[in-house]
Amino acid sequence: MKNIFKKIVIAILTLEARLVLVRYKPKIVAVTGSVGKTSTKDALYSVLAGDFRVRKSEKSFNSELGVSLTVLGLPNGWSNPLIWLGNIFRGFFLIFTTNYRLQTTNYPDWLVLEIGTGVPRDIEGLAKWLIPEAVVVTRLSEVPVHVEFFKSPKEIIKEKGFLVQALEDHGTLFLNSDDRDVMGMREMKRQCRLVTFGIEERADFQASNLEIVYEKNSHGAVPSGITFKVNHNGNSVPISLRGALGRQHVYPALAALAFGESLGLNIVGMAESVMVYTTPPGRMRIIAGVKHTTIIDDTYNSSPVAVTEALRTLGEVKTSARKIAVFGDMLELGKYSAKAHEKAGKETVGVADILITVGIRARDIAIGALDNGMDEKNIFQFDGVAEAGKFVEGILVEGDIVLVKGSQGMRLELIVEEIMAEPERAGELLVRQGHEWKNR
Repeated sequence: MKNIFKKIVIAILTLEARLVLVRYKPKIVAVTGSVGKTSTKDALYSVLAGDFRVRKSEKSFNSELGVSLTVLGLPNGWSNPLIWLGNIFRGFFLIFTTNYRLQTTNYPDWLVLEIGTGVPRDIEGLAKWLIPEAVVVTRLSEVPVHVEFFKSPKEIIKEKGFLVQALEDHGTLFLNSDDRDVMGMREMKRQCRLVTFGIEERADFQASNLEIVYEKNSHGAVPSGITFKVNHNGNSVPISLRGALGRQHVYPALAALAFGESLGLNIVGMAESVMVYTTPPGRMRIIAGVKHTTIIDDTYNSSPVAVTEALRTLGEVKTSARKIAVFGDMLELGKYSAKAHEKAGKETVGVADILITVGIRARDIAIGALDNGMDEKNIFQFDGVAEAGKFVEGILVEGDIVLVKGSQGMRLELIVEEIMAEPERAGELLVRQGHEWKNR
């Protein structure tokens, strides 16, 4: 019965969203990729918000239902049927209201939509009624999240390609030049304008001089953020991002500036907007830990390419103290799971001094590290977050840098909460702090 009710609700809300788009005619910029979608969506919103009425997908509303809720400006009803019925009523009101003021002044000029895929035909269905003026593709992955539900990684690329094909013929396609598979999507829509952004390969908007910034305190120097330059048409604009680490945050800034420039926005003003926006929780956020330690909180989700990037960043942090990697299972990798976890373990060697794994699949991370030279005495394995969190807290010493990363279902933010210096700020700083997660 619940499944039938859910299907009916999704069908009605999708129809309402389509009718709202017809009535209010907002412009749409859609973001897809395997990693970096939410950060890119938020960066795009930050550069648009100063000049337009704009609405973005809340949290990670990236499914057909989430996109419909964003278009309608409605909340997630979770398991409450009364909220869903209220949403349906409000959707009809938005479509059929004769309030001219509501129509002309309240509905956004731009919608910034995050588009993801969990199973085949997710994006294909959306692309039949969603026609964006701009599409941003962040980064793909050799072994993407949700791959177990597809025949191969190429099938996921094909699925995400439906969004590119849905782009207006005279729209703009923004592609990550550092990703060969992303650049290959150009062939899916030759008639649109192409703008590229990247770090390593030549791009229309290219980052350089990426550095980690350190902040001195009474216990030494700790990482506090990153700086880099954005180069475009012979001009260079400095960007400083506080509170987060990693190249993962460079790409969203590049995409946002590229998109804003296509609308004629001032690049200096956009750079200022990007620098004041707060990176989403659980995405390489820097959090003060107990015993004067530093946590790199990357607990939103996990995939092989994201683990590689997180370890790259951990390796770049300059410190005389220990580096500790806490890794949970990477879920939904199907037949690629064992090799992907073993590879993560191999990549940990030489970067982290101590490896702690959480979950059954993550045991293969430990195997990969052990097989590639990490001392067994520095590898610790746990089945659950509760015991792992207490163990991590117990071994920490002043100055330690702790990277915590795992798939959403592993709930490794609970480990961060265990070892953070201000656990009373968990609701502000960590992912999955809503009642729907707390009650699970």
